[in-house]
Amino acid sequence: MDRLIPARCLLCNAPGDGMDLCMACLADMGNNHHACQHCGLPLPPGLSLCSDCVRQPPPWSGAWVPFRYAWPLDLLEARFKFHGDLACGKVLAWMWCAAEPPRQLPDAIMPVPLHRSRLRTRGYNQALELARPLARHLGLPLLSCLRRSRRTTAQTELDAQARRGNLRDAFSVTGLVPPHVAILDDVMTTGATMEACTRALLAAGATTVDAWALARA
Repeated sequence: MDRLIPARCLLCNAPGDGMDLCMACLADMGNNHHACQHCGLPLPPGLSLCSDCVRQPPPWSGAWVPFRYAWPLDLLEARFKFHGDLACGKVLAWMWCAAEPPRQLPDAIMPVPLHRSRLRTRGYNQALELARPLARHLGLPLLSCLRRSRRTTAQTELDAQARRGNLRDAFSVTGLVPPHVAILDDVMTTGATMEACTRALLAAGATTVDAWALARA
């Protein structure tokens, strides 16, 4: 199939060497090697915590965010999330699977849910599409205990304080929750979504919650 229809890079249309991403564009992806241990915010080498997490640590235990939300990853993400380009999502999931995983894995992965009205409009949950291949790669169960119990305003339109208020009591949990779970989302910006999900899971009986996102803004 590769000989009949050679792979082309989704970003620059160069030969993809068997992938939908060429090696040059892959090299341009911003790896998040130096990041805050709590929230994944990119930091200068030598620092382990950002100033916000020193003052007030988030409710989750640790973060795994292997990439920075910058060009050209942000272009793939926008096409995947807002324009129905599932091929871009496949590439992003492949990149995440290739990243070095955390030393301690959770008992299960839970993707951040969409409200049913937004799911009908978009047709898919971008967090779930990323979570499926990652769960298979890591050999972890994928659970759907987390529910978005009410519709909220799109987070992209709000500042950090408004995002937290927008998500207050927006998530609920159904069924049994394992002791150690990882919440998975595509992009972490202020952490408001992760915070709301974490508090719902801790209230439902989880003892350790990790925040996993593909990229950190």
